[in-house]
Amino acid sequence: MILVTLGTQDKPFTRLLEAIDNEIKKGTIQEEVIVQAGCTKYESPNMKVLDYIPVNEFADLVSKADLVITHAGVGSILTALKQGKKIIAAARLKEFGEHTNNHQLQLLENFEQEGYLIALKDFEQLEEALQKAKQFIPKPFTSNTRQFTSQLELQIQTVLKKKK
Repeated sequence: MILVTLGTQDKPFTRLLEAIDNEIKKGTIQEEVIVQAGCTKYESPNMKVLDYIPVNEFADLVSKADLVITHAGVGSILTALKQGKKIIAAARLKEFGEHTNNHQLQLLENFEQEGYLIALKDFEQLEEALQKAKQFIPKPFTSNTRQFTSQLELQIQTVLKKKK
C-alpha cells in the first residue's frame, strides 16, 4: 500500500495527486493508494482520497505502508522516518499557490542529502522516483531533541544575560 499525505496546509497540492494518478493510469503504480488530502479537493476512482484521518488511524496507515509519498512538510516526513518508511517527498511551491514561500525546497534538499528520502523535484520524474524507491534504504532516523534543547537553553541564557 502507498500512503500519500499532504498534511494540513490550507492550500491545495493538486499537482502531486495528478502526477500519482497518471502513474496509476500508466500501470506504474499497481498498489492500493490511500490519500490524506487535507484541503486539497481531488476525486479519482484510482485512489481512496480522504480529507483528514484521525491520528491513531493515520499512524496505523503509516505502519502498514510500503511507501509514503508526501509534501515536504517536516511533520509528515518525521512521522514516516520514525517508522523507517521509504519516502518520496515533493515541495509545495509558492508559484503554484501551494504555499506562502518556497521553504520546503530547502527542507527537501537537506533530507535528501542526509539520505532520508527521495526528493521529487520534477513531477515528470515520478516514475523514476518510484523505481528508485524499490531499492532505496532510508538512513535510520535518530532524534536530536536533547541536543536541540541544550542549544536552545544556551541561547535563552545568552539573551537573558544581555538584557541584564
